[in-house]
Amino acid sequence: MSHYSADRNVTYTAEGHVDCLVTGPRTATLTAVITKVGPGGPPWMGKRLGFSVYDGGDDKGHYRDRVGFSWEMVNLLPGGTGAPSEAEVGTCMAPAPYAPVVKGGYTVRHADLPPVPQR
Repeated sequence: MSHYSADRNVTYTAEGHVDCLVTGPRTATLTAVITKVGPGGPPWMGKRLGFSVYDGGDDKGHYRDRVGFSWEMVNLLPGGTGAPSEAEVGTCMAPAPYAPVVKGGYTVRHADLPPVPQR
């Protein structure tokens, strides 16, 4: 993944091993364990992160697409004093896609599970 920070004029990058991917019509959720973080990036080595996508369709270049991610803004433990800490992310766990995609877009191709075999 890569994310450009306009405030800092830097692009942060990270790579990871996807350990779960689940789709539904126009939606996808994945988790990945981070294996590489670019220079100046956050301390994510070995950490599982969650990511979700809503595919808003092809109207005018994906302008209705949304994403959700489990770091910094959500998945925080309540209570205590000082800054909240992040909760551990389980496999296939990510928040709803809450943030609009402002450049680029996503296409989700969902496939239903096959029927349960009859015995």
